[in-house]
Amino acid sequence: MGIAFGVLGPVTAWDGAGAAIALRGPRHRAVLARLIVARGRVVPATRLVDDLWDEPPAGALGAVRTFVAALRRALEPGRPPRAPARLLVTEGPGYALRAATDAVDSWRFEHAVAAAATLPPEDGLGRLEEALGWWRGPAYAEFADQDWARAERSRLAELRLHAVERRAETLLALGRAAEAVPDLDAHTAGHPWREEAWRLLALALYRGGRQGDALAVLRRARALLVDELGVDPGPGLRRLETDILRQAGHLDPTTPAGTAGAAERVWAETTAAYDRTVATGARARLESTAGLLRDLAVTGGGGLRAAREHRVAAVEAAEELGDAELTARVIGAFDVPAIWTRSDDPVQAARIVAAAGRTLAALSPDHQAAGDQDSGHEAARARLLATIALESRGARSGPGQRAARQAEEIARRLNDPALLAFALSGVFMQTFHRTGLAARRDGIGAELVDLSARHGLVTFEVLGHLIRMQARSALADFPAADAHAAAAEGLAVRHERPLVRVFTGWYRALRLDATGRAPVEEVEAAYREAARLLDGAGMPGMERGLLPLALLCLRLRHARPAPDGEDADWGPYAPWARPLVLLGRGRRTEAAAALRALPEPPPDLLTEALWCLAARAALTLGDRTTMERAYAALVPAAGELAGAGSGALTLGPVAACLDDLAAALGHETSGDASLSGGGGAAGARTPGPPPRADGPRGPTSATAG
Repeated sequence: MGIAFGVLGPVTAWDGAGAAIALRGPRHRAVLARLIVARGRVVPATRLVDDLWDEPPAGALGAVRTFVAALRRALEPGRPPRAPARLLVTEGPGYALRAATDAVDSWRFEHAVAAAATLPPEDGLGRLEEALGWWRGPAYAEFADQDWARAERSRLAELRLHAVERRAETLLALGRAAEAVPDLDAHTAGHPWREEAWRLLALALYRGGRQGDALAVLRRARALLVDELGVDPGPGLRRLETDILRQAGHLDPTTPAGTAGAAERVWAETTAAYDRTVATGARARLESTAGLLRDLAVTGGGGLRAAREHRVAAVEAAEELGDAELTARVIGAFDVPAIWTRSDDPVQAARIVAAAGRTLAALSPDHQAAGDQDSGHEAARARLLATIALESRGARSGPGQRAARQAEEIARRLNDPALLAFALSGVFMQTFHRTGLAARRDGIGAELVDLSARHGLVTFEVLGHLIRMQARSALADFPAADAHAAAAEGLAVRHERPLVRVFTGWYRALRLDATGRAPVEEVEAAYREAARLLDGAGMPGMERGLLPLALLCLRLRHARPAPDGEDADWGPYAPWARPLVLLGRGRRTEAAAALRALPEPPPDLLTEALWCLAARAALTLGDRTTMERAYAALVPAAGELAGAGSGALTLGPVAACLDDLAAALGHETSGDASLSGGGGAAGARTPGPPPRADGPRGPTSATAG
C-alpha cells in the first residue's frame, strides 16, 4: 500500500504501513488540501498564495515553495536528492498532486457510493457501510471558512447524506427495518429539512410494527416544515401518511429476488405483463411510450438522443391515427425542461412545433363551438403551447413568445402546479428577445424553485436552481450562484440527474474566470475540463463551438492573442469569431468584409457576448454602423457581465464595452457604477449622463484584448 490521503475529517496523510505522516503546520496542510481539491490539475503558485493568505506578506511565493519542499520530504522520504518528485510534482506555473484514484478517501467514497447502486442489496449495503466508516468528521474540517474548499465541502456533505439514506433504504429492502431506525432518528435530528430522511424513518417504524410512532414522526415533520419553513410536506410524505392510515399492502417489506434486486424484478415483471396485456396496436402504448421517453431524456447521453428521435416518431404515429386529443397527450407528456437556448436538433424541433400547432388547430374549433372549455381540454392546450415555446427557443420570430404567455395564463387560471412549472420553463426560453433580462429570468427561476419544492417536482426544481445560477452569474452575484449550483448538484445526486453536472461544471470554470484571481492558463484548463463533460452528453446544441468561444473571450479579456481559429470548430458562433480571428492574423480587409456580413446575434444566452465580440471588431476596424448597432443592443444589459448569463463563459462587464463604444462614437458616458446584484466584477461601468468623452479611447484589437 502506498501513500494515502484523508480529507473526510481533518486533512491528513498515511504512509504505506498506515501510520500518520507529520505534515507540519496548518499552511502545509492547506497546500496539500488545495491540491487534492484540484483533483490532479495544476494549481499555479500564485493561486496558492492568494488562497493561503488574505493579504499575502512579502516573500509569500517563497514560503509556498518552502511548504511544497517540506511536503515532498514528508511524502517521499526516500527520494534521492535532486531526483524529480513523483507525487507532488512541479508542472508549468505551479504544482499538482499525482495521487491514484483510490489514494484519497473522498475520491474512494464517491466511487463507492456510485458502485453500491449497481450491486445486489447485501453487497451494496456492505459497500455503503464501509464507505461511511471512512468519515472522521466534516470534510476538510480545518478549512471550513476557505473559499477554495467551500464548494467541495458542500458537495461531499450532500453525498454523505445521500449515502446515509441509501444505506437505510437498502436495509428496508432487505427486511431489516429495525436496524435502520437508530441511524435515521439521528439523521433527521441533525438534518431536519431532508424530507427523504423523515419518509424513510416513518417507513422503517411502520415496518417494525410501530404504526403510531410512524404517524407521530410524519406529524412532527409536517409541523417542522410548516412552522419553520412555511411549506407543506412534499408528495412523498403526504402519500406515505395516507398509505399508513389505510395500511396499504405495498408498504410491507419485500425481499430481493436473486441478484437482480427488487427494482430489476419489478421492472421485468411489469414490462412482461404490459406486453401480455396491452394489445400491440393499442393507443395506450403511445401514451406509455411518451412517458418513458420523458424519463429517458433526463438520463443524458444516448438516452437523450434516443428520446429525441423516438419522440418525433411517437408524435407522428399519434397524428396518423387522426385523434387530436391523443396527439395532444403524447406531445404534452414530454414535459422535459431545457436550460440551454440552442436546440440540439432544430429540424426535429421544427417538426414538433408544427405538429403541436396542427393539434391546437384541430382541438380548438369543436370545443369552442360547444362552449366547452373544461379544465382537461385547457390543460392539454397549455401543454401544447408550452411545447411550442420550448421548441421555438432561439428563434427571432414566430409563435414562441405568444405561446409562452398563453400557456402561463392557462396554468395560473387552472391552479395546476405541474402545468405551471412546465409553462414557466417555456416562458424562460422566451426571455431572450432583447438583452439585459437576467433579473427577469432570476424571478422565473425563483418561482420555479419555490413551486417545485412545495409540490415535489424535482426536475423543475433543478431547472429553477440552474436558471438562478445563470442569472446570478450575469449579475455578478457569485455567492448566490454558488448556492444554486450546489443545490442543483444535491438534487442531481439524490434523483439521478447526470446532466446537471455538465452545467455546474461549466459554471465553475466561468466563476474561476470571472472572479479574476486565477492565471489564464488555469482558467483555460478549467474550460477544457468542462468541455470534456459534454463528451457523450447528447447535447450538440451546447457542445459545438462553446469551448473555442470561451477561450476566445478569455484571451481577449486578458490582452492575449486570439486563438488560431483555422482548425477550430466554431459551430454556430463562427460569424462572430471570424472577424477577430482574421484581425489577429493581420488580415484587416477580410475582417472588415466579415464584419459587414455579420448577422444579428440570435436571441439566446450568449447574445450579449456576441454583441460585445462584434463591438470589439468594429472598434478596431472603425466600423461606425456596427458600433451603433452594438451600442443600441447592449444598453439594456449595462448592469450585466457579457455572456455570464450562460453559466459558461464571460467577456467581462457589458458597461466596459459600452464605454468603449460611447467614446468612439462620441456618446455621453458616466463614471463607475457597480453591477446590479452585488459584487464580483470590479470596474463595471454603466452608460449615463455627462461628462462627454473628448475622443475615443484607443480601440481594443483582437491581439491586444
